[in-house]
Amino acid sequence: MRRLSITALPDLPPEVVRPGYELPDTEIGIVHIGPGAFHRVHQAMYVDDLLAADPEWAICGVSLHSATVRDALAPQDNLYTVAQLGELTSLRVIGSIRELLHAPSQQNAVLERLADPAVRLVTLTITEKGYCLNGEDLDVAHADIAHDIASPAAPRSAIGCITAGLAARRAQGHQPYTVLSCDNLSGNGHRLRRATIQFAARIDPALAKWIEAEVAFPCSMVDSITPATDDVLRERVAAELGCRDAWPVQREAFTQWVIEDRFCNERPALEFAGAVLTSNVAGYESAKLRLLNGAHSTLAWLGSLMGLATVGDAMATPLAAFVERLMRESIAPVVALPDGLDVGMYIDDILNRFRNPAIQHKLSQICWDSSQKLPVRLLSTVSDALAQRRDIAPLCLSIAGWMCFVRRQSQSGVALEDPLNDALTAIGRACNGDATHDVADFLKLDAVFGPLARDERFAAALRVAYSALGTGSPDALAGVIQ
Repeated sequence: MRRLSITALPDLPPEVVRPGYELPDTEIGIVHIGPGAFHRVHQAMYVDDLLAADPEWAICGVSLHSATVRDALAPQDNLYTVAQLGELTSLRVIGSIRELLHAPSQQNAVLERLADPAVRLVTLTITEKGYCLNGEDLDVAHADIAHDIASPAAPRSAIGCITAGLAARRAQGHQPYTVLSCDNLSGNGHRLRRATIQFAARIDPALAKWIEAEVAFPCSMVDSITPATDDVLRERVAAELGCRDAWPVQREAFTQWVIEDRFCNERPALEFAGAVLTSNVAGYESAKLRLLNGAHSTLAWLGSLMGLATVGDAMATPLAAFVERLMRESIAPVVALPDGLDVGMYIDDILNRFRNPAIQHKLSQICWDSSQKLPVRLLSTVSDALAQRRDIAPLCLSIAGWMCFVRRQSQSGVALEDPLNDALTAIGRACNGDATHDVADFLKLDAVFGPLARDERFAAALRVAYSALGTGSPDALAGVIQ
């Protein structure tokens, strides 16, 4: 079977969407660090929508570690297929990534690209650990950061590469590029700016001052479920395309990209591709964390107690009506929503996403790291609801569901995928079913509950919810979520 390539595009089936522009006519205006699956189904797809109208914003992808993406896509002219998952799956070939570089073996090419004044935007999807942070500050003891401080002209880290590129721009008298984090990290732009300035100060204080004064680091929020590529997807794409794609990717139909409208150089008109440009990224982030993620975790804890496996399974039970009421009646009224967000439509979208039959999102995976998720997903809403003297009983039922989940796992000898596994397991094993005893033990987890643990209104409502769940059996749950 022939390989996907520019020459193969005319022969693809007519229902396959392909680039609406001539690929040789595009010019690279964006460098993206971390061209993994999420970038290729998200930012690169938005840019693909723009290139027909503005061909100066094609992407150079830079991999900091593995060369697998470059090696897979180079033989197919860097083209790849996105399978959009729903009741009917649609295929689209993306051409916006015109160059892929492997930093360890092509370091000079990476630095030359970053120094190119045609590059006006650098974006990143490198996961939280890629920022090399220790709390809110740069971890100068991190092996890659220590190396880059000692050898700034041969950087290994994302922050080292960004700074080297900015140093070259400054030395050549060119405008800096905007640096846009696209990772799910609260206040991502603020954190990246702080770390970059701290890094630059270690190698050149004058450069650090220039970055502080001249370079923009907007915050952003991204959202779209992206299941991993597997052989089933590869075979399905090959059968439908009539040619082989070494690395297709897949995602749900829903996608969201919210960007702080603060750039220090020209920017692509991403709003015409569906992105939201705003001064209030935090408001969108709060809506996502509390409405979508809060409901997701609720489904995971309560659904796991019911013996269910996936979000789709949970949405086929009365839990669906419960989480809808939770979002509409208990969460939405206390969230500070940004202007322009229709909360009713947003909740409708969330429920449709949860019901998507093509997405098999495991409840067990959503339960991972729950002690870290609980404060931002639900406890912050509880605090605001208490301040507004609103009913917190439904919210407490969700939190009590987490407690019952911890109790069940611990007493069954199942380790929790959680940074607080040891402490939670000890509490779970000591639970005796008495709400006063069990809830009091959980509330001693200051890292989770903080000052809220000392609010008797919350403690009392939590005891009522925990008692109502009883053993946490499906029958007990059925009686309280109606």
